Amino acid sequence: MWNATVLSLFPEMFPGTLDFSIAGKALRKNLWSLKTVNIRQFSNNKNGKVDEVPFGGGPGMVINPEVLDKALKFVAKAVGRRIYLTPRGKKFDQEFAKKLSQEKGAVFICGRYEGVDERFLIHNEIEEVSVGDFVLSGGEIGAQLIMDATIRLIPEVIGNAAGLVDESFERHLLEYPLYTHPRVWKDMEVPEVLLSGNHKKIQMWKLKMSEKLTKSRRPDLWSKYIKS
Repeated sequence: MWNATVLSLFPEMFPGTLDFSIAGKALRKNLWSLKTVNIRQFSNNKNGKVDEVPFGGGPGMVINPEVLDKALKFVAKAVGRRIYLTPRGKKFDQEFAKKLSQEKGAVFICGRYEGVDERFLIHNEIEEVSVGDFVLSGGEIGAQLIMDATIRLIPEVIGNAAGLVDESFERHLLEYPLYTHPRVWKDMEVPEVLLSGNHKKIQMWKLKMSEKLTKSRRPDLWSKYIKS
């Protein structure tokens, strides 16, 4: 079983989207587990205050390191790497998801406000991870994104595991165009090769289209594909 532990000021946001479709079914089949912890319960303030004014000035507030440290100690026995969601972290991608799915789980630390005290990250050797070059209100959505991409790679979660091979980012290629019934829609026809029944030609077409899309839309991936 893959185990997810989440430290958040809003634990009620979970499982959220992960309670539906593939991830939700897997959760109910006990293929992965979820534990949420409310950071606020470790506050020393009677009002549950967890943030402080940043030294040196600046906008917003910063989550107190002592509060976070107590929360992390509370889940000390939780398995997996400790991940803090932040725009300055290492970029999350399909390869990252693959590696994470092969591990026993992860602890996700979801920040809010302007962020968390740097000393907490250094002292606990927290791994900083980014889900993209943009800013969210907190780490919860980012954590769910990482968990969704990871959970679907866990054995038995997806019935037809062979389908994972043709997905985008496998072999550094974007996925080829997809078509279904009807054969003609809005005067647009399904490519004839897909109706031919010739599996070799179909596979060649899929590869060619994947290469074409990747080269035109993602030159960064195309460079990796050429090198590989």
